[in-house]
Amino acid sequence: MAKNTALNKATKAKEDEFYTQLSDIEKELRHYKEHFKNKIVFCNCDDPETSNFLLYFQLNFYVLGLKKLISTHYETEKPSYKLEIVADNNSEDGQLTLPEYIKTPLKQNGDFRSPECIEILKEADIIVTNPPFSLFREYIDTLTKYKKKFLIIGSQNNITYRETFPLLMQDKIWLGYNSGDMEFIVPEYYEPRATRYREENGIKYRSMGNICWFTNLDIQKRHEEMIMYKHYNNSDYEHYLNYDAINVNKVSEIPVDYYGAMGVPVTFLDKYNPAQFEILGIDGGNMGLSYGVGAQLSKEECNKLFAEHKGFRRGKLCYRDKDGKLQVCYRRILIKKRSEI
Repeated sequence: MAKNTALNKATKAKEDEFYTQLSDIEKELRHYKEHFKNKIVFCNCDDPETSNFLLYFQLNFYVLGLKKLISTHYETEKPSYKLEIVADNNSEDGQLTLPEYIKTPLKQNGDFRSPECIEILKEADIIVTNPPFSLFREYIDTLTKYKKKFLIIGSQNNITYRETFPLLMQDKIWLGYNSGDMEFIVPEYYEPRATRYREENGIKYRSMGNICWFTNLDIQKRHEEMIMYKHYNNSDYEHYLNYDAINVNKVSEIPVDYYGAMGVPVTFLDKYNPAQFEILGIDGGNMGLSYGVGAQLSKEECNKLFAEHKGFRRGKLCYRDKDGKLQVCYRRILIKKRSEI
């Protein structure tokens, strides 16, 4: 019976409950202090019993100079509630103690898309949270619709979403400071896994190797120039068969002296400086086609390429290696180096 209950819970949650550790929040948030002074921060996917985002902002409420902290969270079968901390400028003897939350019942379930939570969203200046992974598309759409500043956690796979990539391409959002491996606390009912899983003192942990922070808060990192050392030559860089660009297998191998189009790994965005590079598009399926990848290929040419390499799809970048073998690229972002900055 317990197994069925756990399964039902997991199905409802879509295994979206990944609680960010305080150390990871501190590691990223330390770069953003100047953005929070006199601001209203809203954590709209944060259960107060588990959220280290709430703990971080409570502990640093006066250090950051926040005006207000608000949090809401989702309840499956009952109304939720709102927690708030409001700045107190009249504390006794000027001593600032750890602020307490004001709890207010909600009429709805706390879903970030609910009318109640949208009204709170409108009031807020900055949204900071770890939204449900399965709802990332809707979540980023909501923040964009209401023109909110934010700092949120997501998978690097989100970069390739048609809802997200155009925002990255247009410099409306960008990646934060930390990306790659991150370990999360997960609920007790989550099943053990063979890899990227551990238990310690009765607490379950899962890690993921493709996590990053998305933000539209300006940070120093995105203005740092990427240092390049390789020089372009025809023998080291193959030209794509279906797009006028060269292939670059590693970000560290972007040539310093090449100003044409290049296809680079998605991890390039972790080093992206908009003053140094222009993003032209991305490959892969219909998105690739929308940016001109493979558009010039006939149906017959596509069929021949597919017969040669089963991984080929129209819209995916491909090239022939030094031995003449067809290589189909794993997802590539198309970029172009700007003139000297």
